Amino acid sequence: MVDTLTREQVMAHRIAAQGLHRDRPLDALFSLGLQDSGPTARLALAARTDGETDPLARGLADGWTHRGAPHHHPPAERNAIAAAAHPFDDADAGARLHWSGPEQRRVGIPAREAVDRAADALVAVVTEPMTKGAASGGVTKLLPDALLRDCRPCGCVHVNEQLFRLSAFPVGVGLDPTGRTLLLTPPPAGWSRPVDGDAGRAARLVLDYLRVLGPAGPREVADFVGTSAAAFAPAWEAALPGLVEVDVEVGDAAQRSSTRDRRRAWLPADDLDAALGAPEPDLVRFLPPWDPMLQARDRPLLAPDEALRKDLYKIIGNPGALLADGEIVGTWRPKASGKKLTLDLAPVVPLAPDFRARLDEEAERVAAARGLRLAGTTGV
Repeated sequence: MVDTLTREQVMAHRIAAQGLHRDRPLDALFSLGLQDSGPTARLALAARTDGETDPLARGLADGWTHRGAPHHHPPAERNAIAAAAHPFDDADAGARLHWSGPEQRRVGIPAREAVDRAADALVAVVTEPMTKGAASGGVTKLLPDALLRDCRPCGCVHVNEQLFRLSAFPVGVGLDPTGRTLLLTPPPAGWSRPVDGDAGRAARLVLDYLRVLGPAGPREVADFVGTSAAAFAPAWEAALPGLVEVDVEVGDAAQRSSTRDRRRAWLPADDLDAALGAPEPDLVRFLPPWDPMLQARDRPLLAPDEALRKDLYKIIGNPGALLADGEIVGTWRPKASGKKLTLDLAPVVPLAPDFRARLDEEAERVAAARGLRLAGTTGV
């Protein structure tokens, strides 16, 4: 018999699994990766811990992984993540590079070979910390014209941007975001280039995603990784023996009926009991844009209100999400002036009477994580 989880149970499970109760280690979250976009990683940690909010001070390593975006990962898992991040065949590589069929034919080089060629060039060029521009220029000189692109913003020809990003982490090239200019860093001492990625190694991405953003299906995992469900199917199949299928009721409590929509989804088998018995999320948190909670690809489940969902997921300039008692109840934006920070809130539902007291404490955490002093909140 397949167990059924309500939408409220799914939200409660994700909140607990991601450490938003501040009561557990963040190992699973770090394994998936913390996206590093502006202050996102610091604020994501402030929402989950009373301790250090600097991911680098916690010893995490930074590099381009999922979708070519920068993420922080545990150094001890770097080699395994690098192998998982390496496209395992041409279909997977082409999907991660966003190459259409005509584009692949125009290039004339198999997509996975293209990634390997760019990776070889990066290893040859990045022998010391250097700017992205310098690394890109060096790699461009080593690649065939088919892998280069005209770049209008910089007015030159250089290596395809997504190819450049996806080729770095599989060979140990990381990022140093601590200075005024982002630097690419050579492989760490003792690094051994991982064997070619394969579907079995990529299966860890399925488990990493489902541990903190499950239950979900193959389409959601593939979208998070930055590939297509069809191309990523071998990795999903490799992970499937360790998963358990559940039914997820999509609508919220106010919409419950005998015809309530359900969808198939999966969890790691050893997480099922935790999902069925997830604690009630009696908490308030400021989630930054690109927070792990907001990275879930089943966005209608996360935010059923369409207007709120559109506001949360803009093309540019996303706001943060205000999480209260298991629901996203609005958005927030920071406004810094000198050393002071004001948080502008836009709730979309009536808030509980005790919300203000809990809100103020969390707002102080946001300011502290940004090294600023809280001037106040507006909108509530």
